[in-house]
Amino acid sequence: MKTRLFFACLLFFLAPQLFSAEPPKRLKRSESFLGIHFDFHARDSCIAIGKNVDRKMVEFIIDEVQPDYLQTDSKGHGGISSYPTHMGNPAPCIERDVLRIWRQVTAERGVALYVHHSGVWDAKAVELHPEWARIDETGKTDDRLTSTFGPYADELLIPQLGELACEYGMDGAWVDGECWATDRDYGKTAMERFTAETGIEQIPRSPAEPYWYEYSQFCRQAFRDYLKHWVDSVHNRYPGFQVASNWAFTSMMPEPVSVNVDFISGDFSAHNSVNSARLEARCMRNQGKPWDLMAWSFPWTDGLFSTKSVPQLQQEAAIVLALGGGFQAYFPQRPDGSVRLWQMQLMKETAKFCRDRQAICHRGQTVPQVGVVYDTDAFYRRNTKLFAAWFNELDPLQGILNCLLNGQNSVDILMSHHLLAKGSDYPLLVYPEWADVSEEMKNDLLDYAERGGNLLIIGPRAVRHFSDVLGFAFEGEPRVQVNGLAYNGWIAGINSAFQKVELPDSVHSIGRVYTENSFAGPSDPAAAIVPFGRGRIAAVFLDLGERYYHGRTTVTRDFLNGIVRELFPDPLVTVTGSHDVDVSVNRLDGKLIVNLVNTGGPHDDDEVFVYDEIPPLRALQVSVKAAKKPARVWQAPKGTDCQYRLLDGRLEIELPRLDIHTAVVVE
Repeated sequence: MKTRLFFACLLFFLAPQLFSAEPPKRLKRSESFLGIHFDFHARDSCIAIGKNVDRKMVEFIIDEVQPDYLQTDSKGHGGISSYPTHMGNPAPCIERDVLRIWRQVTAERGVALYVHHSGVWDAKAVELHPEWARIDETGKTDDRLTSTFGPYADELLIPQLGELACEYGMDGAWVDGECWATDRDYGKTAMERFTAETGIEQIPRSPAEPYWYEYSQFCRQAFRDYLKHWVDSVHNRYPGFQVASNWAFTSMMPEPVSVNVDFISGDFSAHNSVNSARLEARCMRNQGKPWDLMAWSFPWTDGLFSTKSVPQLQQEAAIVLALGGGFQAYFPQRPDGSVRLWQMQLMKETAKFCRDRQAICHRGQTVPQVGVVYDTDAFYRRNTKLFAAWFNELDPLQGILNCLLNGQNSVDILMSHHLLAKGSDYPLLVYPEWADVSEEMKNDLLDYAERGGNLLIIGPRAVRHFSDVLGFAFEGEPRVQVNGLAYNGWIAGINSAFQKVELPDSVHSIGRVYTENSFAGPSDPAAAIVPFGRGRIAAVFLDLGERYYHGRTTVTRDFLNGIVRELFPDPLVTVTGSHDVDVSVNRLDGKLIVNLVNTGGPHDDDEVFVYDEIPPLRALQVSVKAAKKPARVWQAPKGTDCQYRLLDGRLEIELPRLDIHTAVVVE
């Protein structure tokens, strides 16, 4: 088997010298912008795989969409390979080798080809090799997940990726079922190693037991070691084969990129996709790697797949494009590996929308304005799983982000490791409702404010960690209650934790908290701002994020953004005329680019699966700081010049209409 693989690799790398006609050059993933993802997670029950797959199918997809790359199925979470693998576990009835067809056509057309290949989650592998499986907290052998402490990577994953690289000449692999699927392992090897490294003999089985966090961190490190091992092994043995581990170093694994993956990627939520993309894109863009996000072309509707509309998918793509990322969309294959070609009309229209904006969006670099802090340690302490936030752990962060975006702020997410490198570049940092604040994080935030930054701390649990520097008298512990948040003459109910404080007369307070929907009763301050060093700290005494995410009110939005404007009164860009427009300010090729995305429509309505109307936004006022008259101000992708006034050091621009996405380009 190894001899066969060696000669296959030799032929693959010598092929350009053996044949005179060179195929079109394929883009590397770092150069790519637009792709399509297909998979179908083959099962033992699949029959006639390849029967309805031919060259014409792949040619049609390429002709219609003109993608930079395609991703197609090789092995799903069931562990059954959809091609006649000699290294893994092939489906029982393969009529035609579909991967060879995909590879032949894409190579001829100059389109890169990646495989969708499941990693840690491999049900067939643990069925055939139970000794490879993860052991759960009850001592039961997992019937889905392999152990990151075991030989699975060396015995199956790496050899099969090598087969795909050499025998099939694939450009790379999008490896799924990795960090987000990994869980704590209670196998003998794992527990003995933990005790040997830490001296702790009592292995915790639940969050209530001692050393739960320590054991969780130990298992997280095991995944990092596993990931580094297979990525480095593949790169060393098969140079040029490009890999990503789905969701590694993103919102689900918010830490520095410590493994030499070629790109980072993830598939955001099939439902509530706009909000999902808002968060995920901002978690990827500052990680220093080429990145893309994948939208699902369908939501689940009563067990059936309903294909999304063109405007719906374009709106999701626009969120990603505005933040500088690459975009791909997922279309499921049939159980025989064929593609529903009628759906390519959706991707064709979405691809055109993306291509029209590629030159002014792709690889755009953020202009620091408002940074929301993603506290990695606090997330890992809160997380029920090892990495993925399956149990609403990120709802407060998502809610604060949405609230700031609905106030037309240009917002980035800064993970803990970004703070020292980038934090001082931001006029305003927001620390949103993290309950576990380490001394290191606290000191970094205070250092930022002391040197002149504006720091906004939200939530009573987070605020209490800063009580020694705020100078407030805290009355008792935070209590969860129904609060009437009052701001600008209006009251909204928020059922959240609230901290009563006694403020000195000299402290500037913002908003009030009542116990009912009335201004008649007693009230307490909702927030306060105090000077600190050369900067300022604002503290909000009730939780806003989780409630805004699940119960949005205009009072909450206006209250939070009122504090933002007091701390950061003169942003680079302001946009008025609608709260349904996301603002992202980038620089690209020496140009200032103000991206505007219409986030209207029922994208976050649980009762709406597919919609095809996004109400246009009208008469938007865009104001941009400008020390002097620019060479040109124009609107992309139309290319038409914008009419503007230069008034008091700002460009004042009116946009008559915004459908889904546009950009104001200042040269």
